[in-house]
Amino acid sequence: MNNGVKIEIIDMILPEKSNIIIGQTHFIKSVEDIAEAVVTSVPGIKFGLAFNEASGDRLIRWDGNDEELKNAAIQNAQRIGAGHVFVLLIRDAWPINVLSKLRNIDEIAHIFCATANPVQVIVAETVQGRGVLGVIDGYTVVGVETETDKRKRIEFLRKIGYKRG
Repeated sequence: MNNGVKIEIIDMILPEKSNIIIGQTHFIKSVEDIAEAVVTSVPGIKFGLAFNEASGDRLIRWDGNDEELKNAAIQNAQRIGAGHVFVLLIRDAWPINVLSKLRNIDEIAHIFCATANPVQVIVAETVQGRGVLGVIDGYTVVGVETETDKRKRIEFLRKIGYKRG
């Protein structure tokens, strides 16, 4: 404890070929709204969603259409333990396919990350409860892109359909 605050770093479970989106939202209806935004964004998308209630029953609310992703989302939400946090795992789509719809959900206050990288969540705990301070998304940079690296980046974006020409 440091001045009544305990800081913990929590590794997220990221199933193979999935992406994770972690955010903060404020209303029980968020589960339905997030699930609807996801399934209407990309036909055939697979997802698992978990949301930690901050008051009332204080349950982990969940939804999804893929058992592995659903179970991992619930486990991640349990590990974070902070109220009003949601964990969304997706497969067969990219975060770029769903983020604009998520940002348009009135209840969503903040999105901490959207990535396929390993993620650590930095959580603070007080006598009242837990809160997310931020996330560690991936690894530390090791250099500056060269012209060769730049060409590789552009080729990759073309290959996956996000750059033309």
